[in-house]
Amino acid sequence: MDHTSEESFYKQLDESNLTSRHWKTVLIAGMGFFTDAYDLFIIGTVTVILTPIFHLSTGQISLLNSISLLASVLGALTFGRLMDLVGRKKMYGLEISILVLGAILCAFSWNFTSLLIFRLLVGYGVGGDYATSAVITSEYANKKSRGKLIGTVFAMQGLGLVAGPLMASLLLATSVPTNLVWRLLLGIGAIPAASVIYLRRQIKETPRYALSTGDVAGAANALAWVTGEQVKLNLASDSPAPDRQSHKKQQLSGKKTYSLLSPKFLVRLIGTAGSWFLMDIAFYGNSVSSPLILKMIQPKGSLLSHTLISLAIFAIAALPGYWLAVFLLDKLGRKRIQWQGFLAMALIFGAIWIIPDAATAVVPFVTLYAISYFFVEFGPNMTTFVLPAEIFPTKVRGTADGISAGAGKFGAFVGALMVPHMLIWIGISGVMGAMAGASLLGVFLTLICIPEPKMQTLESLSGEDQPVILEDKVLIEAHA
Repeated sequence: MDHTSEESFYKQLDESNLTSRHWKTVLIAGMGFFTDAYDLFIIGTVTVILTPIFHLSTGQISLLNSISLLASVLGALTFGRLMDLVGRKKMYGLEISILVLGAILCAFSWNFTSLLIFRLLVGYGVGGDYATSAVITSEYANKKSRGKLIGTVFAMQGLGLVAGPLMASLLLATSVPTNLVWRLLLGIGAIPAASVIYLRRQIKETPRYALSTGDVAGAANALAWVTGEQVKLNLASDSPAPDRQSHKKQQLSGKKTYSLLSPKFLVRLIGTAGSWFLMDIAFYGNSVSSPLILKMIQPKGSLLSHTLISLAIFAIAALPGYWLAVFLLDKLGRKRIQWQGFLAMALIFGAIWIIPDAATAVVPFVTLYAISYFFVEFGPNMTTFVLPAEIFPTKVRGTADGISAGAGKFGAFVGALMVPHMLIWIGISGVMGAMAGASLLGVFLTLICIPEPKMQTLESLSGEDQPVILEDKVLIEAHA
């Protein structure tokens, strides 16, 4: 198969069939997200256990619940930028190693301060994972199934959401001492992440990033690896170049420069970062504090019963929402799923706020609360992860994704930090009213600022689809 231009190179990548290598990339990335969700949300249960052991105040509880999210902002920004500067491959696997180290150290914490410091490490690794995994999956994906592939990575978060309360319920239902239970809950989070460190380090540089830096041989090899087909890449210019000895770093001519401060991409960045910020205020504010919320609704209930309620909500409502979104991302489109999800969230949170007894009676609250989780997942929690990895140019995609993820995690930090206090100040109904307002803002931001990437190539979305040529004639042949 002879490909004579960069345009044809992208065409082969975009029109390839799904292969086992696509799914291998997804699984390696997804295992990190399973761990991310487990580690970020299990802390809500752990702090309830630790309150009498470490004599935690409300302020200390809110800090432990949220500090990883604040650290993840820095992780997302750092790894996102470094991916653009030194490459995707060089950074992949480092972030998950930091997460593993943090999770292990958390299990050996001896007081509030030590746990707080170790949770910073966990969060930094989580933030790096958000930035790297989406971009790498996106740049390996074909056009037809790109939403499904990136969405599947993120849907592994749903399994982590279920695994956390399930593991907590099993340990709490046994005779394991509570002083050991919380250590096990924190340490277990290191296991699934550790299993993919080596595999992440073996992932090839993405074909799109390799080609954007002029590494034609690397791009051809990565394309052959993911498609399973022999690749002949023939890119030629009008004039010969003086050096024909190396095929590794042939420089492309005529490349455009891209800035996130240009009006087109700045508006998109406001849309992706702003909507992710609003989304995570609601999602993490509710999820991390769900043990506290359920305790207010059912003050005589045990921690085990509240954990089982959380498990039921995640398993029955949230998990199906993730996978329905995966199935429909490439059919309905990301933008539609996002604004409709935000709108449903606003209506449900608003109902809990306005309807008498909806915020105080167990059955109506849990019912509405569960429905909100379905539309969070079949909605902006999924799409805010997918969109930033698609609508920016290759040269700044990591940075844009890192900024967007960082904004989201800052919103998560604000939600997780403030909700325990807001529950005291304005009660559950007031918290839900605030979440309804944030969700409505998300609707408008999505409609105004974000394009629809469904069935479009990454290059057409970013304006990179103009054919360019090499300064030298290069024939690269790669085999799968």
